[in-house]
Amino acid sequence: MHKRPTNVAGVKEALSRFMTAEGLEKALAFQPEPTDVFVSPFAKCGTTWMQQIVHGLRTGGDMNFNEISEVVPWLELGHDMQLDVTAQMARPRAFKSHLGWDRIPKGGRYIVVLRDPIDAMVSMHAFFEGWFFEPGTIGIEDFANYFLERDEGRNYWDHAASWWAVRERADVLLFSFETMKTDLPKVVNRVADFIGVEEAQAREVATRQASFDFMKAREDQFNDHLTSQARDAVCGLPPGGTTSKVVKGTAGAGKPQVSQAVRDAFDKRWQVTLGAQFGLADYAALRDILDHPLRA
Repeated sequence: MHKRPTNVAGVKEALSRFMTAEGLEKALAFQPEPTDVFVSPFAKCGTTWMQQIVHGLRTGGDMNFNEISEVVPWLELGHDMQLDVTAQMARPRAFKSHLGWDRIPKGGRYIVVLRDPIDAMVSMHAFFEGWFFEPGTIGIEDFANYFLERDEGRNYWDHAASWWAVRERADVLLFSFETMKTDLPKVVNRVADFIGVEEAQAREVATRQASFDFMKAREDQFNDHLTSQARDAVCGLPPGGTTSKVVKGTAGAGKPQVSQAVRDAFDKRWQVTLGAQFGLADYAALRDILDHPLRA
């Protein structure tokens, strides 16, 4: 009988089976059309939210889906879920991804949301608890160390650096998670311009349907239950895990939940990666450039 892990080693073992090498190989070999849209933030940085925005814009607000990844499929997991990711109901085609710029198939258009790394880690801990580990068994400090030590190319800092380096490309659009919280209509309008949706009504509907209240009222359509059903047994996880994604996250809410030692470790990691490479003092400096590009 499958049991949920109770330590970080168990989480790593379960995740090692989540995606097959064959499935990833097919994703990396995908040939995009020029109008294809890839929503590719790091995990827990606004991916589902942006999927909903893009889908709402391209369809004028269609909500006739079981779960959002049915209509905006996860490129890297499509093969393992036995989905034809190209068989989409609307144009432009849209795909979820967590790949960095260096690995994602080139030739489409790319939307990425960046978020404070501690907030992303705390959100990931809450998301994994009850799905990839037994509730109450892995504390936030241990999980923070796991988040910090993730493999090269699969961690927050490598992902953010890869997209920051190409942020001025015409086919790349970056947002901060915090701006999505504070000025959603502005974000939706910029996405609409980027993917070629001119209709004012589609923009209004997409904005309304990307609100927290709207998505929370339809939480089952955004909770990854299709992914869970397809991959839990392979990962050695019992069925019925909690996979809720619609959480009213607050910018900066993660820091009070962790120790000063964790904050210092995250700051050190920032300094030797994004700080050293781009001269960004911290996440606040990155966000300031995204939100006020003329200051850069």
